[in-house]
Amino acid sequence: MEKFKEIGLKLTPQRIAILDYLEGNTEHPSAEEVYRAVSKKFPTMSFATVYNTLEALRKRGSVLELTIDPGKKRFDPNTHPHHHLICLRCRRIVDIHGNYDLSLSAEKKNDFDIMGNHIEFYGICPKCKSVEIES
Repeated sequence: MEKFKEIGLKLTPQRIAILDYLEGNTEHPSAEEVYRAVSKKFPTMSFATVYNTLEALRKRGSVLELTIDPGKKRFDPNTHPHHHLICLRCRRIVDIHGNYDLSLSAEKKNDFDIMGNHIEFYGICPKCKSVEIES
């Protein structure tokens, strides 16, 4: 929790519950999913509290906002460079760690200074494949 104090985030009990839920979470939850999980402990907490906390964390670089799912924003507490594997059926997102050489020619860079990249791999996860096979 000390790292969140350092970024200037006031730590209320509700925010601490949100931070606890995000800590080590690899599910890439949406604000709705965070709200459902945390409101079990704080039933009077509003959705706005969750959303505003996630936005404050995003603005401070403590979570990443993923726009992978067109239906909803998802949040990734892992801010270290990594890539994602996305199931086209259930929209499950899995982290992929590793470096991939994606050199661009000077012509394709359009005079950009390249600072990094993010790769999204798409496929069908094992759970969805097993449902497909059973059908």
